[in-house]
Amino acid sequence: MENRESLENGTCVTLIDTYLFLHYSLIPSVLIILALSFLERRINKTRFDDKIQLLDRRFGFVIPLDLLGTFKNRWTFGFAFGAMANKVMLLFSEEYLPAGVPSWARALGLLVGAIEVGLSYYPIFACLTTDGKLIGSVTGFLYTLTWFIVTIVDIVSCPHGNTLGQFEKVIFEWPSLLCLVFLMGRFVHILIKYIRIYMGADIRNDEKCFLPIHQAEHVKRLFQKPAIKHKSWFERNIYTWDPCFKFPSRMIGTTVLSLLCLYIFVSLEYSAFRKIGQLLHIWEENMEQVAPDVSWDLYNQTVVSVKEFNGALVDVWFFTTFLSSAVTVSYIFHILACYRKHMKRLWIGEKGFLPVKFQNPSSSQCVASIARYSGWQVAYVLWGYLIMHIVQSLFGLFFVYAFVFPIKHGKALEVLKGFGISILTIAVVISVIILQVVLARQFFLQKKISPEDKHKPLALNNRKAFHNFNYFFFFYNVILGLGACLVRLFSGLILGSWLIARIDRTILQRGYESADMGYNTWIGMIFVDHYHNNPVLVSFCNILLTMRAEKRLKELPVYYGFGNTGGPRKSVKSRTRWLLYYTLMNNPRLIIQRKRKEFDDLNDTNNVMQTRLIQASVLEAEMRNIEERPLDTNNVVLCER
Repeated sequence: MENRESLENGTCVTLIDTYLFLHYSLIPSVLIILALSFLERRINKTRFDDKIQLLDRRFGFVIPLDLLGTFKNRWTFGFAFGAMANKVMLLFSEEYLPAGVPSWARALGLLVGAIEVGLSYYPIFACLTTDGKLIGSVTGFLYTLTWFIVTIVDIVSCPHGNTLGQFEKVIFEWPSLLCLVFLMGRFVHILIKYIRIYMGADIRNDEKCFLPIHQAEHVKRLFQKPAIKHKSWFERNIYTWDPCFKFPSRMIGTTVLSLLCLYIFVSLEYSAFRKIGQLLHIWEENMEQVAPDVSWDLYNQTVVSVKEFNGALVDVWFFTTFLSSAVTVSYIFHILACYRKHMKRLWIGEKGFLPVKFQNPSSSQCVASIARYSGWQVAYVLWGYLIMHIVQSLFGLFFVYAFVFPIKHGKALEVLKGFGISILTIAVVISVIILQVVLARQFFLQKKISPEDKHKPLALNNRKAFHNFNYFFFFYNVILGLGACLVRLFSGLILGSWLIARIDRTILQRGYESADMGYNTWIGMIFVDHYHNNPVLVSFCNILLTMRAEKRLKELPVYYGFGNTGGPRKSVKSRTRWLLYYTLMNNPRLIIQRKRKEFDDLNDTNNVMQTRLIQASVLEAEMRNIEERPLDTNNVVLCER
């Protein structure tokens, strides 16, 4: 009976307080981080290692995620970001802050809250990246399972929430539950894989390759002749898949988090608007019940106007919700396409698409941009959707009141008349603008210098007529400029509201791009990726590291003994003698210039005489053809004797 009354009143009591559990989850989170840190070994020793022998360079830094150059398990990290989407949205609400926090401390409170959320989900990322896969998989599975059980209990005990509608809490939480299920499956997969490795049924292959395969393929493709491939309509107009390019984990995780946060935000907005619609409906019913103090005609008109406004607002808001959501989702994927396009341009040294001020950004600003990008991208997507939705709703209401309602009330002819006058006015204005261009091209410019030129030279002709042309059109252009100014303002409003979510594009005019902090973050982020993930640069560094490793290996004393037991031994002295023999066979007259000290040191006289006789015969035959046969420089091998 009590639960039924609580549901009817819109309130319920949950078995687990998720806010309180989030605070208490920091305790196991810190313990897991310390355990994983104990498994990590530091490269350099400290004075504590000398004093405490048990440390043995342990308690190293735990890396939750490499947002710079990680190309493995990208979707796993993406789902890890998606698991915390509901907690990220929680930071946007003031309910997260405890009661009694002063206004000046709200920013600090949100900072502490953001650190708390990040620390509570830190073990999930750390268990995915740790080298101790067995311990990491078991710990990560148990920690993820705990969050999954807590979320399920919270939903089952109170599926509607305290202020939400029917089953709306389920609608908000199911994406995070799906991500948690995926992560649990991933941890189980890692556990089974490494159990098989330790049992000898599988081979461990966890080598960290300095040069990723797709970057090596990209460099190979640069040395090949580009193949002509017929592209489909989708590849020509929307997106072309490139097997030699991969998005880093940062971009994949940001995309998944943006989509899930957008879904939750749209659901919350729809719930809030539905409550506003209910309030408007109650207000409408109250107006019908209250006796009017004015005439019945005016009262009836007011009631009808309120009903029409409520109906139009609900319909327009519902329609623009889908339109704004579709545009915002397309922006999220279009940002990925722009990222690939910008990176490829930077790889070939092309910076012309950037403003001049951003072609050599500050290094510190670029590094800070990497940390800011993911969070700012999510915030820009949410704010961009909200602003776009409001602007689209306003234009939708304008269209309804300008065209739909007049036609509905039998004023279609007046609407058509006004629409025709507007079209005629716009046509006249555009015609005058085109007329000025045509007159300038036909009468006030000199002829082409060459028939092959596309345009006439910028040289005036008929100057007296041109001055009269300027004088008479001056007065009309003043009026025309007023309309052009309004068009400029209208275009700026439309483009600004539609592109607010595009962090890869500035909405400010040229020269003021530095005031766009989101665009600054984008530029800094792509420059960091350009300098650290350029395939040509990474390939060059990989070659240098490989040559250095081979040189150090050859310098080891066991290299010529036990190091190469699996293959034939290569002697530098034997290789040198072979190159010398090859050179002398193709250029016998070089024997004249060789030293003979090595023959004088031989103990066997017969061998010395035999060698010298052979050499003399070769010299005698060579001297006869010395004038006829030029030196073959192509077959000379430069080597040390």
